[in-house]
Amino acid sequence: MTQRILIRATGSARPGQLAGLGRAMARCGARLLDINQSVTFGMVSLEALVGLDRDSELEATLAAAGESLGLDIQAHQVSAEDYHRWSVQASRPRLILTLLAPRLPAGILAEVGALTAEHGLTVELIHRLSGREPLDGEAPAHGACIECWLRGEEVDLPALREKALKLGAMHGVDIALQEDSIWRRHRRLICFDMDSTLIKAEVIDELARRHGVFEEVAAITERAMRGELDFQQSFRERMAKLKGLDESVLAEIAEQLPLMDGLERLMTQLKRLGYRTAILSGGFTYFARHLQARLGFDEIYANELLIEDGKVTGEVREPIVDAERKAALLREIAEREGLALEQTIAVGDGANDLKMLATAGLGIAFRAKPLVKSQARQSISTLGLDAVLYLIGYRQADLEAGPGELEN
Repeated sequence: MTQRILIRATGSARPGQLAGLGRAMARCGARLLDINQSVTFGMVSLEALVGLDRDSELEATLAAAGESLGLDIQAHQVSAEDYHRWSVQASRPRLILTLLAPRLPAGILAEVGALTAEHGLTVELIHRLSGREPLDGEAPAHGACIECWLRGEEVDLPALREKALKLGAMHGVDIALQEDSIWRRHRRLICFDMDSTLIKAEVIDELARRHGVFEEVAAITERAMRGELDFQQSFRERMAKLKGLDESVLAEIAEQLPLMDGLERLMTQLKRLGYRTAILSGGFTYFARHLQARLGFDEIYANELLIEDGKVTGEVREPIVDAERKAALLREIAEREGLALEQTIAVGDGANDLKMLATAGLGIAFRAKPLVKSQARQSISTLGLDAVLYLIGYRQADLEAGPGELEN
């Protein structure tokens, strides 16, 4: 009858240890069933599950190997019940929990551990995606990020996300939860809202200020927020207030658009990694084209301002890009590019983005209001836009590597 033995080896890491341990197991006739190894601060931890079909001097052989390799090696027999439980656990879907913040307080691990345990989840692996913190005590350049792999019984994911959102808010940490799948590192299309997502401004407000009608436009926006007007109604009313604005003002504002933190780094990496990028905005094509020329977006879809004799007419060309239009455009681009929706990402900050976020394989509310954060599946509030790369699963080391050097 096959025995299943868990071998655990720890000690100071040095070359040749895996080879020596492998030879020792081979001498005993062991079959490798599973293996995991990690090295942290020069200390190695290796666990191997092996099967034995005959009696052997396993413990004595491992003890001798450990002495020559500088490792403490222990062997534990695994019962049939424990092996079955492990096999069932391994077959369950994996959840990815990501912690993001400028710096991560140690206490968050205890809170996350309690939360996952409450939902019957086991932490399989924890690893860092961000770079190491500088010795001078400064915060990491692109924030701190830790990724946890979880498994367990069928979990109420919406309820878990709701608790994680509250927990993160208490500690100033973003906690993202997503189901692992083959698509996670194979996304290929990313669509962005523009105002307050790609840029630190709402362009229509800036235009209203320059035209002296900001208070009137803000009042219409407030009515829409209260649900008295839908997006298209409020948009048309606000546009009407801009009638007569000189076209030169558009150029001045376009040149001064404040880019969102992390945007330039994100776009550089997305282009390097082969992503198709699009702006899907309820704002204006005039400004989206400016960003396209500056940062290299592949496609833009926004509202076309009508201008006559150098003046804004207060109208736009149909169709207006509203919530339904954004979601439809994401689907259309994916279909045209031969992509599954699971390969798409959407990033936005407002209620007008929620349908787009729900349609995408990975929908991210970025620095959004509480209502939008609560309804979106993922959210980022503590870091810049380039933190999207962490949610896709890239390590900072991946992004700093030269061509052909990306880690698996």
